[in-house]
Amino acid sequence: MDQKQNIEQFKGQPRLPKFAIPKRYDLYLKLDLSACTFSGLVHINLSIVETTKFIVLNACELVVHQVFFTTSLNHRITPCDVVLNGNDEILMLGFEQVLGTGEGVLSIEFSGALNEQLKGLYKCTYVDKGVRKNMAVTQFEALQARLCFPCWDEPALKATFKITLDLPSELIALSNMPINDEKINGNVKTVYFEESPKMSTYLVAIAVGLFDHIEETTADGIKVGVYCPVGKSDEGKFALEVAVKSLDIFTRYFSMPYPLPKLDMVAVPEFFGGGMENYGLIIYRENEMLYTDSRSTAARKQRLTIVVAHEVAHQWFGNLVTMEWWTHLWLNEGFATWISYMATDIMFPEWKIWTQFLQEINGGLRLDAQEKSHPIEMEIQHGHEVDEAFDAIGYKKGSAVIRMLQEYIGDETFQKSLSFYIRRYAWSNARTEDLWSVLSEVTGIQVNSMMDSWTKQKGYPVISVKSKDHILEFEQSQFLLSGFHGDGQWIVPITLCFGSYDRIKSFLLESKSENLDASELFPTSDEKNEDEYGEASWIKVNIGQSGFYRVKYGDELDARLRKAIKKGFLSVTDKYGILDDRYALCVACEQSLSSLLLLMDVYRKESDYIILSKVIDVCYNVLEVLRDAIPELTNALKENFINILLCSAKKLGWESTPGESHLTGLMRGEVFMALAAFDHAKTHEQAMHRFQSFLDDRSTEFLSPDTKRAAYIAVMRNANTSRDGFESLLKVYRDADAVQEKEHVLRTMASTPSPDILVEVLNFFISKEVRDQDIVYGLPGISLEGHEIAWWWMKENWNFIINKHNGGLLTHFIRDIISPFCSNEKADEVEEFFESRVTSSFAMNLKQSIEQVRIKARLVESIKQERQPLQDLLKQLVCKG
Repeated sequence: MDQKQNIEQFKGQPRLPKFAIPKRYDLYLKLDLSACTFSGLVHINLSIVETTKFIVLNACELVVHQVFFTTSLNHRITPCDVVLNGNDEILMLGFEQVLGTGEGVLSIEFSGALNEQLKGLYKCTYVDKGVRKNMAVTQFEALQARLCFPCWDEPALKATFKITLDLPSELIALSNMPINDEKINGNVKTVYFEESPKMSTYLVAIAVGLFDHIEETTADGIKVGVYCPVGKSDEGKFALEVAVKSLDIFTRYFSMPYPLPKLDMVAVPEFFGGGMENYGLIIYRENEMLYTDSRSTAARKQRLTIVVAHEVAHQWFGNLVTMEWWTHLWLNEGFATWISYMATDIMFPEWKIWTQFLQEINGGLRLDAQEKSHPIEMEIQHGHEVDEAFDAIGYKKGSAVIRMLQEYIGDETFQKSLSFYIRRYAWSNARTEDLWSVLSEVTGIQVNSMMDSWTKQKGYPVISVKSKDHILEFEQSQFLLSGFHGDGQWIVPITLCFGSYDRIKSFLLESKSENLDASELFPTSDEKNEDEYGEASWIKVNIGQSGFYRVKYGDELDARLRKAIKKGFLSVTDKYGILDDRYALCVACEQSLSSLLLLMDVYRKESDYIILSKVIDVCYNVLEVLRDAIPELTNALKENFINILLCSAKKLGWESTPGESHLTGLMRGEVFMALAAFDHAKTHEQAMHRFQSFLDDRSTEFLSPDTKRAAYIAVMRNANTSRDGFESLLKVYRDADAVQEKEHVLRTMASTPSPDILVEVLNFFISKEVRDQDIVYGLPGISLEGHEIAWWWMKENWNFIINKHNGGLLTHFIRDIISPFCSNEKADEVEEFFESRVTSSFAMNLKQSIEQVRIKARLVESIKQERQPLQDLLKQLVCKG
């Protein structure tokens, strides 16, 4: 076999061969921001662990100019074959002589282009004194370090990094470590960074641009710096405060100090995600890090807090201890999501963030009830499959099962276990089973046998509960929105209370079904008279919604719970859970829409944010389906929903009052947005009046940040009769210098019922006026009337969309434009269109979106069978006012 044939063996392999292991990278990069190119030289210290004639590493879209290997005896060897394989993104080096085991240095000189795809080392633009200029930023997760320099681009192959940059002398350079030295030679500045500790390639980071800078030093002596667009350092103060507090919280929680000398955070104008946890240099899109009271909503303040806490948490869970391979990605994202809520609750207890965590995990419950879901531990054969693993299962279901386990084990023991885990695997890599092993060791519980059922199989159970002579019958089955029956079985931590939160029972449901004798938990006839006994005999399963499962009650238990809600016996989280489960069971056609509407009526006077937010969410979703099922009832349904919300709207008013709570601001925004979307005439009238005041004076207090989106929706809902509002809103976007204002406009522009204006809006989204990353704000806002037009538009523009956008952005087009449909005919049409167009980057998302359409098509047929009862019920509910 000749050398070229030998090289062929490395093509098409999912992982790199392991005969050479990197230990240290000495990386030099020279940036040319005018030409948008870079050149570099990397010296990689290797351990050759098996004799070989080959070295294989990752490289993509780079030009390799020179390669040589220096042995420990200082012999310089030049490879006879240098082969870059674009499909596999590998650089294969073949040598005439065998490389013996031991240490050596691989040196590679290379060059490349700053791309515009928001990955690898890429170009983005900013405006300095009216002049548009280029800057350079990195995004290496998951597989994009290879776009910047040749490397072993797998998370388990950790190494140290010493980075040197050449850049224009007027710019600022940031990387993972502090600057060790700087030298200026004319217009070029050379920046030498300190050598990093061991880390994975996907955590290496660089940002080069013009920034304003603020910083604080923590009690432990860690310098925390925030780098903002010039002139906006004040908008970075809140993120800086959150980061400093988060470092302190996590240092104490993990009993492990933050391991680097500094932590910088930088806001850049173009960035695909919300934030990226690069070791020592967290990079954010601007509106995820910048905050100002006068422009930012309560929702944005809360989101910023959670995002910053999430990225800081990764410095331990993900960076210090890293998943061994992308199959275990959830160890990074599920834990960072869960603990970011914990940190937020410590910083802002008045936000009641754990009740809002129920909204966070709802996306996981929804996706995992589909047949096209996947396990938390999603088997990743090839690295390129990982893009689709960054979804609601890893983040939301992952965080939910962690919370469920924490509740089962207990807070103190759980914290002790995590500290032990961090210490054991610091600077190293771990698998899911390593975490379970530590938890089992500390607790004495066989955690893996319980948790494997939650992480290694997809889906979750619905627990059916019936009562018979004080015997409670529990039965689990896999919950699927499609109505099909899965064969999954779980070890389920069941919690329940009997008529009071003082009478609680918990047990593990380890079999398909189990009976529980609850006689001693019910009040005796001596304690209660018959009427009181009836009221006290309600049973709520899954207390506080801490378990990742649905509950379906028998008729008698269901009736008792409805009475308990009316009488105010239940906690906020349990009232939320009952409505959420009922809605899911309705979508799965296991309970009627009429029963759901009757339950929603019980919540008519609710004033708690989390419950009202759930009610609004259900309103939107039910309206979407009823339009297809029984179109003539649409207006009556809207009227009913408006009546449910008006009580809260009157209490809230359009303007904030001094000293009101954070949750009140959140609630005001959501209630008025919903009323505007449901075309409530008085809301539209008030919104248009306030919008005009805003146009006359952009600093007016007559339209607050929390109510702007409601006003903008009202403007666009009326754009079918007049273009003036649409033109005015476009001008607001174009005049805005704040990313927060641009986001408000983008989120609402597509809410117009006018087909012609919607097409203009969609074309605007893909124009040069909107940054690629910001399209994700606009697409979810497409009006119910506009879905057919949006689908036509996407088909017409598909070639442009797929050529310009790739990976994660494509999934937003797919999900937001396809999943709102509600008919099998439309699902068939979508399948036919994509039959020859689907690519691996969005294949799973496409299947999930089509499944959602078919789930709703089934619900539409079910609702049609309820036509007369629904008509009668809506007449009755609307009359209640």
